[in-house]
Amino acid sequence: MGFGRGLGQWFSRCRGPRAGPPLKECCLKLGWHSNSPTPPPSLVQNGINIYSLTVDSKVSSRFAHTVVTSRVVNRANIMQEATFQVELPKRAFITNFSMVIGGVTYPGNIKEKAAAQEQYSAAVARGESAGLVKASGRKTEQFQVSVSVAPAAKVTFELVYEELLQRHLGAYELLLKVQPRQLVKHLQMDIHIFEPQGISFLETESTFMTNELADALNVSQNKTKAHIQFKPTLSQQKSPGQQDTVLDGNFIVRYDVHRTVSGGSIQIESGYFVHYFAPEGLPTIPKNVIFVIDKSGSMRGRKIQQTREALIKILDDLSPNDQFNLVSFSGEAAQWKPLLVPASAENVNQARSYAASIQTQGGTNINDAMLMAVQLLDSANQKELLPEGSVSLIILLTDGDPTMGETNPARIQKNVKEAIDGQYSLFCLGFGFDVSFAFLEKLALDNGGLTRRIYEDSDSTLQLQDFYQEVANPLLTAVTFEYPSNAVEKVSRDNFRLLFKGSEIVVAGKLRDQSPDVLSAKVRGQLHMQNITFQTESSVAEQEKEFQSPKYIFHSFMERLWAYLTIQQLLEQMVSASDAEKQALETRALNLSLQYCFVTPLTSMVVTKPEGKEWSEVAEKPVETRTTAAVPAPIQAPAVILMLPGQSVDRLCVDIKHSQGPMNLLSDPDQGVEVTAQYETEKAQFSWIEVTFKNPQLQVRAIPEHVVVTRNRRNSAYKWKETLFSVIPGVKLTMDKAGLLLLSSPDRVTIGLLPWDGPGEGLRLLLRDTDRFSSRVGGTLGQFYQDVLWGPPAAADDSKRMLRVQDLEYSATRLLKLDYQEGSPGTEISCWSVEL
Repeated sequence: MGFGRGLGQWFSRCRGPRAGPPLKECCLKLGWHSNSPTPPPSLVQNGINIYSLTVDSKVSSRFAHTVVTSRVVNRANIMQEATFQVELPKRAFITNFSMVIGGVTYPGNIKEKAAAQEQYSAAVARGESAGLVKASGRKTEQFQVSVSVAPAAKVTFELVYEELLQRHLGAYELLLKVQPRQLVKHLQMDIHIFEPQGISFLETESTFMTNELADALNVSQNKTKAHIQFKPTLSQQKSPGQQDTVLDGNFIVRYDVHRTVSGGSIQIESGYFVHYFAPEGLPTIPKNVIFVIDKSGSMRGRKIQQTREALIKILDDLSPNDQFNLVSFSGEAAQWKPLLVPASAENVNQARSYAASIQTQGGTNINDAMLMAVQLLDSANQKELLPEGSVSLIILLTDGDPTMGETNPARIQKNVKEAIDGQYSLFCLGFGFDVSFAFLEKLALDNGGLTRRIYEDSDSTLQLQDFYQEVANPLLTAVTFEYPSNAVEKVSRDNFRLLFKGSEIVVAGKLRDQSPDVLSAKVRGQLHMQNITFQTESSVAEQEKEFQSPKYIFHSFMERLWAYLTIQQLLEQMVSASDAEKQALETRALNLSLQYCFVTPLTSMVVTKPEGKEWSEVAEKPVETRTTAAVPAPIQAPAVILMLPGQSVDRLCVDIKHSQGPMNLLSDPDQGVEVTAQYETEKAQFSWIEVTFKNPQLQVRAIPEHVVVTRNRRNSAYKWKETLFSVIPGVKLTMDKAGLLLLSSPDRVTIGLLPWDGPGEGLRLLLRDTDRFSSRVGGTLGQFYQDVLWGPPAAADDSKRMLRVQDLEYSATRLLKLDYQEGSPGTEISCWSVEL
């Protein structure tokens, strides 16, 4: 195997060329550091010494099982704290973590999130840190745990995670981010790959390789197996002339497998099967594409420049058989041409000129732009201008929330879904961090597409181009998988709207107890002008025998692959499911997560030492929201969120910056209710909230420790999160285990009180059924239920606008806030915010 060097990057390749944009990543970053702000060249100086750091990754039929083991010793004569960091892929599920301290093993226990939250809260109450996993980059999450190490004591850490590698632009990719931050006596990475279809190419790449380190890398490969080992000595790890380590960067393994025209491979292990489908040699289906481009004021500068550059490049990549059009929008939407046009050289040149001239201004009217795009396709369809068998796509690029026209996200999603009606696929690109990823994700999944975040960076143009390449070459539509009903059960999703070149469809399931000796399958799809059927069969006995090599295989992996795939699909289905369906999907996903010990968005892993040690932390799966990378400051919950039914803005976040003494928040004589409170501006929280009803005479006073209900001069105290259900004539009091206390009656506004322990902790007020307020409602918050006049978004900055309430004017700014209304940890929302 040979090595070549260029621009400080080392690259090795085994069998076969490869070209194209960066591939889908499976990432792992290894790091150790002490609690000193800037780690020294060798942490031996601080006492913490890593004497062994190993990574063992077994990739069996695309399913990666990775074990990271680190052993440290404190060589100082005083207690030292060390922090262990591992970066893992966002799509990976942690399955286990353990520590061995003084010969005693402390395991991580995976529980339902609600159960884990109790231990988390107890740890926080003792003043201990919590939260072991956080988003750390575009494609990674960082697992981090700190522990105090006694003099001469040794600690062993082991983290295990699993992921099904996705095929992206023709290859699978495993990326290790290596950052030990000191010289390590025993540092070793072993990657074993086993692919029964045969490995068609394999390559490794590193951003830190030197001539000395190149000798530490060994790659061996035969038809179906590969072993990549990286085992540098101490001298190989040293920077030239220095004592610190050169290991700081990426180590990448890429590969693909052999494929046939039938495109199918059924593999069987321990009673479970997986069916991989990616046929070779199919022609590309012509496509009809509408590009919907946000040109609002917030896109000005670098973002619109990069969008122009990417769009011009994408237009050049259109096939002559394709049709296209452009819709640009700010406060209003405008189409480039009245109809779709062929991607001829002349039309593409005209479109390039139009794209280069796009200027930013105004607000964001996503609803009208999307409906215009759908109407263009509908009109062409009605006039029979869309080629038979072609594929129609809408690609939306936006950097913010809707601020003009229809601004309610749920109504926009409903409007777009009804308009598309299953005929076209919608792909959404969210540019930057001000956009609601959840809004775009549901918009896309409702309509057979997917969502990507485009990160504001120097390579944003490339990110846009890369995304287009993923969807540029549709091969099949309406793809369905069929298996004999007497042979299989518990099959994952088996129908797909589209298959694109360079990707792969995966279906998994369980063999029935009395299944046939040969498992057969049919895959049906539409190929441009004709229906097509692919047939594949696989011998159960031969396949079971194939996976018997103990050196390369993580045994019973296929059952875990099936569980992983099923959970990922259930979580995705939950995004676009109705409320009734969502609960059933969540229950299935939760049960599988617990059964197979996966840390998913529905579960948490509690890492605890025995009582007396007073140390407990919780690892949770981060969810893609607005922010997936580090931001300058944590997003806080506002003092109050007001729901404003019937107004042009249906939600208002209120922050209280000036407060002296008790405040009259709400007073409605017709409702017979008054709400007063004391707000501490320094702590940014309510120290108490009091609700008084006139009929029946009732007073509810909430403080951070408990709630006191006074009726007929009798006081009853309730701790937060104690279940309460009390019906008094005229008022019902209920409190759930999350601590939400609701005061309600059939004809009154519902008032809620909540002990919020998320960012910006303290008591919180909730208001529901606010359309029941009378015209005489008043108070600091009550005024916003009078006639409110909203001004248009500012021309220079569409994230700002004015609102007028009676004789007062307030400046409102669209900001990211945490919605506390469903309890901790809260949901990130974009909210018009005012300060009082």
